[in-house]
Amino acid sequence: MSHESLRLDVEGPVAWLRLNRPQRANAIDLALWTALPQALEEIGRQAAVRVVVLAGEGRHFCGGADLSLLASLAGVGRADGCQAEARDRLRGEILRLQRAFSALEALPVPVIAAVHGACIGAGVDLIAACDLRYATADARFCIKEVDLGIAADVGTLQRLGHVVGLPVLAELAFTAETISGERAQELRLVNGIYATQEALYEGVAALAQRIAAKPALAVRGIKHNLLYAREHSVADALEHIAVWNASALQSADCERLLAEAGRRGS
Repeated sequence: MSHESLRLDVEGPVAWLRLNRPQRANAIDLALWTALPQALEEIGRQAAVRVVVLAGEGRHFCGGADLSLLASLAGVGRADGCQAEARDRLRGEILRLQRAFSALEALPVPVIAAVHGACIGAGVDLIAACDLRYATADARFCIKEVDLGIAADVGTLQRLGHVVGLPVLAELAFTAETISGERAQELRLVNGIYATQEALYEGVAALAQRIAAKPALAVRGIKHNLLYAREHSVADALEHIAVWNASALQSADCERLLAEAGRRGS
């Protein structure tokens, strides 16, 4: 991958994808937003990759959406001519931005967010689409959009209620309160915290390797079925995983592990 706004390093079964605009606190401009799903598609083609870690270069994970992007979107909505057509074009642009972040969920392997420094606005939308989230204790999280006169529209309001609960999400979104990594852990926004960025990366790297060592098809099945269960009834989700495992139980990994378990038990 050769896009300057993103850095991709593949270390064995773990891909590290880093936002790479440190001079702008990794604020997401249109170019970066366009590059993200392209990078994820490239990662998805690499069969050896079992886990993705999403991180940020420099002092911050992500300072939010770049103001140039917000100005561009506002311009689309104020275009001359038919206002209905202008608003429909704006809707199409927002949907395109949503798809870029949804590509994290669509990736069949787990994605772990490693957050240090600021994680603001679109940065929170970004980690909301990840499967696991870890942070430094002094990281700062803020759903900032209300202070810009808009509602967050690329995933925070739709995803994080399933993580922290709707009342907590509502308070954070209504107030734009900034919370620390420690508070984020208390609210279960992040799975765990670390004292330093170095310790964060070491801990996340070790976790990624542990997950990568598990049977790949089973891990993909867990991610797929967790997301399916989030959107469907218990009865539908049980039926779905029955169909999934009807094929997955025939995998080479499953047969090998069952045979090993049998030998240990005999």
